[in-house]
Amino acid sequence: MADPQSDPDRGVSPSVWRFVRASRAHVVIDAADYFAVMQVAMRRARQRIMVIGWDFDTRIHLGPRRRWWFRPSKLDMPARLGAFIVWLCKRTPDLEVLLLKWNIGALKFIFRGSMALDLLRWVFHRQITMKFDSAHPLGCSHHQKIVVIDDKFAVCGGIDMTSDRWDTPEHREKDPRRRLPYAKRIHEPWHDLTMLVEGEAAAALGELGRQRWAMSGAGTLEPCWPQSASPWPAELKAEFTDVEVGIARTRAAWNDYTEQREVEELFVEHIGRARRFIYAESQYFAARAVAEAIARKVAEPDPPEIVLINPLTASGWLEQKAMDGARVRLSRAIAERDHRQRFRIFVPRNAAGTAIYVHAKMMIVDDEVVRIGSANMNNRSLGLDSEADLFIDAARPGNGHARAAITRLRHRLLAEHLGMRMEEVKQALDADSSMVALIQNAPKTGKRLDALDLPPLSEAEKAVADNALLDPERPEELFEPLSRRRGLFRRGGWLRRPR
Repeated sequence: MADPQSDPDRGVSPSVWRFVRASRAHVVIDAADYFAVMQVAMRRARQRIMVIGWDFDTRIHLGPRRRWWFRPSKLDMPARLGAFIVWLCKRTPDLEVLLLKWNIGALKFIFRGSMALDLLRWVFHRQITMKFDSAHPLGCSHHQKIVVIDDKFAVCGGIDMTSDRWDTPEHREKDPRRRLPYAKRIHEPWHDLTMLVEGEAAAALGELGRQRWAMSGAGTLEPCWPQSASPWPAELKAEFTDVEVGIARTRAAWNDYTEQREVEELFVEHIGRARRFIYAESQYFAARAVAEAIARKVAEPDPPEIVLINPLTASGWLEQKAMDGARVRLSRAIAERDHRQRFRIFVPRNAAGTAIYVHAKMMIVDDEVVRIGSANMNNRSLGLDSEADLFIDAARPGNGHARAAITRLRHRLLAEHLGMRMEEVKQALDADSSMVALIQNAPKTGKRLDALDLPPLSEAEKAVADNALLDPERPEELFEPLSRRRGLFRRGGWLRRPR
């Protein structure tokens, strides 16, 4: 096997780019805690903050909102992201702040009012550099959500530093703290996840970030010099310590850069190894490769239980036509092979009955593997868009101690969705290991998980979904004629087209 250090585009296997150690790792649930953690971590930066994302909004507040009448002194830390970045640079004159954002999303800036003023301040600030990423084929996007601080601390997951994201695990109805920047509208309840890592894992994400920076045409960056101090917030106790972390990527072929489909391979690998259960959360369920892997598992004589948490519907008319239709078609195709009815999709609702939008991208297998990243269970995330996922595999040498923390994370997520205490979830699963039974027997008077109802589709909707017209597996499929070689039920595939 070639040394991965000698070839940054070559992984250690078809499903993994790197295996690296993390001195600490932690999963942050929902953006309220994530924004607060990042405010503390960025304050501890000494050399470089690199933010790589699908979107960001300088108007969001990382910390508590201040009243209009409050007049902060020059020593006070701003809560708003745009002002906070400038404040950091004044506070640490040697600090370098780099921001890389998907280029198409740049059009949103025009409609974000005061954000244009923030960007103008940034453009003329010697310590701040912002670039737009267009290093992908037509129709693809840059979708990674990575922050790296001093190559010592890093974040990878599903949360962008932008509007519509902030929420707490309670997902309260009409929570005024979810008010959009400089607007009266309160956005819907929003569930999300990300993973913090420290040490070698952070350095590897720093390398991945520098590769993306160079690929976008922004120039070459040197690694940060080694430092003993860590940006890790002192008050945050890590769930995982001294643990190996794997990194998987997606990238479409572009110019001299090769295609990477490690995320897809890892999905198939992790689903295939499940023996007892899979617990997953995803914004979409529309990927042929993932559905075929699930169909193979549920067709086994004694299949594992598979619980998938999804939003009620995709966001936006176009996404609903593409993703919701594919979810219906794939779910019905899986059901034809699911002889024990082991695959179930559930929708979370808050105490008022409002559907919570699921933006998380995570999976737990047998309390042995946990993976969190930017990749959804849709075709774009497996072959078109740039993605990065992290995972911890307790079966790997030296990782056995991670099992207990993975179990606690699953209990914590189920408790959040069901409005229960973690101890109640643990007791219920100790008595009956079925997550479906737990969900069905949980109280229905507060937060809950409802089984997804599959609506009927018109013939036109079936055609759009079956042919993956809006969610192709490769960039060239965006422009090629329809054929049996493409789509959800392609020739030679595992799934039969449902009636």
